[in-house]
Amino acid sequence: MATGVSAGIARHLGAPVILVRALFVVLTLLAGAGILLYLWCWAFMPWMPGEQAPTRRAPIAWVLLAVALAGFTVALVAIAEYENWAWAPMMHTRLLGGYTVAVLGSVAAGLWAGLVDRKDPARGPHHALWVRSAAVLILLVAMVRAVVAGGSGLDVLLSTVIPMLGIIVVLSAGLIERWRDLTGERDKRIREEQRAEMAAHLHDSVLQTLALIQNRSGASSEVARLARAQERELRAWLYDGDAPADSDLSTDLRDYAGGLELDFPVRIDVVSAGESTERASGEVAAAAREAMLNAARHAGGDVSVYIEGSGRGVDVYIRDRGTGFEMDAVPDDRLGIRQSIVGRMRRVGGSGTVRSSDGGTEVHLHYREGDGRG
Repeated sequence: MATGVSAGIARHLGAPVILVRALFVVLTLLAGAGILLYLWCWAFMPWMPGEQAPTRRAPIAWVLLAVALAGFTVALVAIAEYENWAWAPMMHTRLLGGYTVAVLGSVAAGLWAGLVDRKDPARGPHHALWVRSAAVLILLVAMVRAVVAGGSGLDVLLSTVIPMLGIIVVLSAGLIERWRDLTGERDKRIREEQRAEMAAHLHDSVLQTLALIQNRSGASSEVARLARAQERELRAWLYDGDAPADSDLSTDLRDYAGGLELDFPVRIDVVSAGESTERASGEVAAAAREAMLNAARHAGGDVSVYIEGSGRGVDVYIRDRGTGFEMDAVPDDRLGIRQSIVGRMRRVGGSGTVRSSDGGTEVHLHYREGDGRG
């Protein structure tokens, strides 16, 4: 709900999460051991892969702001009693206690919003800006009200200096994030410069050697296929960077083509034009991989894959230069084309057509958003 500690421990131990939370509450009664253990786990437990930007269900920042408002209200009541009646030690305690809660709550809310909620996908920078603005407003009103109320010099000093320090701390959360962004950009720029220098060196030596091996050995020879696979991997490492787990369609088909070139005597060129929202996990990618596999397995030689993307859909063409075949002559138990290509595209609202002749085979996959789910 707030940090993910209890849920993570419950998942690791296979225990109910409510039991883990109850254990922390019980340990808290033992001289605060539960709080220390919870903070220690929060600081050192890593996030699961794919959950680097989690969403927290509990609105921690707003709860802290509510606590700050409650403390400020207590302080205002104490000031009003002082102005209407007379000063008393109890009022003095309530005033300082209320101001302390107001300042600590506002500072905690601002820091939480700036350092934690800002990266939350369900909240983001705008949410952090609103919370920090509200925290600063509470601190400003508290400082002004303390000056207007008057009192002893020490009380006025504490009631103005402490909120001012709180405002500085709240605003520093944004500066910390800016510093992190600048540091990250600098590190990224340094890595890109190093990668560019390495790419230039390898392009003038290793990549040209691999290209020469392919030209001298023939497109379908085993040596050329190995050289092409190594060239593809090296170019991907140099120029593509770190690909996400669910990559885009063109990246996935290029990687799949490299694997096919190692297993079959084939050379596959993948060309992409335009931009598409299709992912590697979509049905269009699965149908295209099946068509590429058929071309590599039954035709061999040179195979071309052309991807034409747009904002609303994508067209994929897979062409080979084999001897061709007749669809009617394919046995009924061979479901690769009928189900894995044509049937799969039909089920998601797209279309898959196969044209084959003596000059080769062309598979056309067509999908548009709004026609179905890809």
